[in-house]
Amino acid sequence: MKLPIDKAVYDSLLKQMDILDISCATIRQSGAIARALEKQSGTEFLHLEMGIPGLPPVRVGVEAEKQALDSGVASEYPNMYGIPKLKEQASRFLKAYLDIDIAPLGCIPTVGSMQGSFSTFLLCSHLVHGRDTILFIDPGFPVQRTQTRILGIPSDSFDIYDFRGPKLGPELERHLQSGRIAAIIYSSPNNPAWFNLTEEELQTIGELATKYDTIVIEDLAYMCMDFRKPLGKPYEPPFQPTIAKYTDNYIIMMSGSKMFSYAGQRIAIIAISDALYHREYPVLKEWFKMSRLGDAYVFAVLYAVSSGATHSAQYALAEMLRAAADGELDFVSSAAEYARRAGITKKMFLENGFHIVYSMDGDQPVSDGFFYTVGYKGLSSGELMAELIRYGMATIALSTTGSQQPGVRICVSQLNRPEQFDMLEERLRLFAADHPIQSNEQ
Repeated sequence: MKLPIDKAVYDSLLKQMDILDISCATIRQSGAIARALEKQSGTEFLHLEMGIPGLPPVRVGVEAEKQALDSGVASEYPNMYGIPKLKEQASRFLKAYLDIDIAPLGCIPTVGSMQGSFSTFLLCSHLVHGRDTILFIDPGFPVQRTQTRILGIPSDSFDIYDFRGPKLGPELERHLQSGRIAAIIYSSPNNPAWFNLTEEELQTIGELATKYDTIVIEDLAYMCMDFRKPLGKPYEPPFQPTIAKYTDNYIIMMSGSKMFSYAGQRIAIIAISDALYHREYPVLKEWFKMSRLGDAYVFAVLYAVSSGATHSAQYALAEMLRAAADGELDFVSSAAEYARRAGITKKMFLENGFHIVYSMDGDQPVSDGFFYTVGYKGLSSGELMAELIRYGMATIALSTTGSQQPGVRICVSQLNRPEQFDMLEERLRLFAADHPIQSNEQ
């Protein structure tokens, strides 16, 4: 079967998979559609839809986990707080790369940041009566919005596209003035758009979080991957920008998945500020019979949803964090491979009539990295996603990320072979030839 795949074949497959609207398809549904078409057509698809690490796992982590398994930890339940070594090394790592002080007590392992966000949403929605809503600064990771729906927690959101810089404060305060916002969540570098919040924007968020007594959940899954800056030298500036410089009301999510390519072992850290960890909330005592936030998080929420993070994986993450903090492991230089791939492929999209949707951080173009966003004149998010998949390119629609802008997310992590870049260029040329943009539309 030649590209583009016949629309009737594509429509029939969507019907079989019970997908009524492609613009609402999840990341894994998009991948499933591509794999089914791949099998039917015999044509290799380019999987640009899912953020799977495209680099080998860090060896010091693998060896540490093997040693832990050999020592017999698989038969032992892990400490709910986390093993002491991991807590200590997480605290050191945060000091080395963010220049912040969080006691080991508040560095708590979770089963990936997915469990971290799920459990944190649950906790934050039970702190103050009448304050139960999670505010998403979009675009964001689609599954986090699904988590609030599963939990029955209200959510609110706004697309940051039109509210960068000095416009951010008034828009954020408009939402906070409702009195319903329990927590604010964002990622920086951002999934899906790869923008990075500026220091001024972080200061705005932090000051308003303090003013309205709201918790900020900062998702740093892609820590130090703003490759425009010389980040990644432990204990030396510049450091990863963080909300922790501007408020005490913060919880940081720090994952091993992308930094160390350790996604399969599902291990991450929730780092709670010292002030917030020890803060007491009367409502927590009503719900969980303990009023201190940190204790309620560990012994009520985490205990109920997992009874602890995988024991051996904690040893792996502890050793990777130690090696990075000691300057033995340069995880940032390794991850720069994603920026190389993004730079090459962005150029291909731009040369074939596409545009970058979220293109600027203040007066600077966004960094190249794990993700970026593209649009095509005259096509909605769903239409563009549907057309690209018929040309052998799987993506996700920006509409699933909370974005109000037409476009799709591109992930470069699975472009591992030189010939895949040639395939991408050929398919984009074919797409552009079949979808001409009229001169008066440019």
